[in-house]
Order: sequence, then C-alpha cells, then structure tokens
Amino acid sequence: MDLKAFQMLEFINNRLSNIEKNISRIDEKMEFSLSLQRNHLIRIKNGEFIDDSNILMGKPYNDLSPQKAVEIYNNADLDYIILDVSKEGFKEAKILDGAIRIPLEDLGRRYAEINSKTTPILVFSEQGLRSIQACELLIKKGFFNLNNVSGGHRFWPIKRNNEASLS
Repeated sequence: MDLKAFQMLEFINNRLSNIEKNISRIDEKMEFSLSLQRNHLIRIKNGEFIDDSNILMGKPYNDLSPQKAVEIYNNADLDYIILDVSKEGFKEAKILDGAIRIPLEDLGRRYAEINSKTTPILVFSEQGLRSIQACELLIKKGFFNLNNVSGGHRFWPIKRNNEASLS
C-alpha cells in the first residue's frame, strides 16, 4: 500500500474514534437525563414539592425560598435531611438542629455520610452560594432529591431560640 492509503486509513480510524467518543458522551447524557426524569416522577408521585422549571428545563435540584424551606423544616410529618456546607467555623450554622455539617471543601470525600440518596435534602450555606455548588456535586454522586435554600443562613427567618423573626 502506498502512503496515501495509510493516511486515509488513519484518518478514517481517527474519525471512528471521535464518533465512538461522541456516542459515549451522548449515552452518558441520556442516562443522566433519564435518571433525573425518573427522580422527578417519584417526587411528584410522593407529593413532594418540585418546581416547574425542574421538569421543563431538566434542572436537577430545587431552589427553595427561605420561607418555603421553613415550611418544610417546621412540618413534623415530612422526612428530610438538613445538610450544611458552610465554611468550617461558621458560627451561625448551629441554628439548624440535626444538620449534617460537611464543609463544601470536604463534601467530595465525605458525601457517604449522607445516609440516603432518596430522602429530600435541604442544603444550606452561609448565603446560598456554596449550597448551589454542593447540589451540583451531589448530583454527580447520584443524589437527585436536593433542595438549595436560597440565601442560606443569611436569610433564614428563624432565630436561634426557634422563634420566627419579625424583621
């Protein structure tokens, strides 16, 4: 065979390799999308809150207002986990009784401390920014029932003594 034929075979081989990689990425995206939609259906079946944008836009977690999060927090009939990903030493984090405290920096290696991937998780941070990052990381680890509390501790309307704030 001449050089031109070898170059053509190499070109075809490279193209096939790229096509296989693209198919693999599409498969991964489809599997994630199907898992996400299945989880949304389960949440709907169980009567849990799910924002329309989660379904329409394929958004993998809820953004809850502090008021909606307080409703969930105060409802003794609801089963949920509170995850606080605030920085180590953030003093206001003690507001939430029973919260699992895992700073965002440690979450990638300590996520197994969260004992259920199906129980709704309220994710808190200082201002609600680190909790967004935590939700995105946990989605990659197979958690789908995530609820970012917008504004985090900064806008949490319950004082330390659990009395509602009037301000």
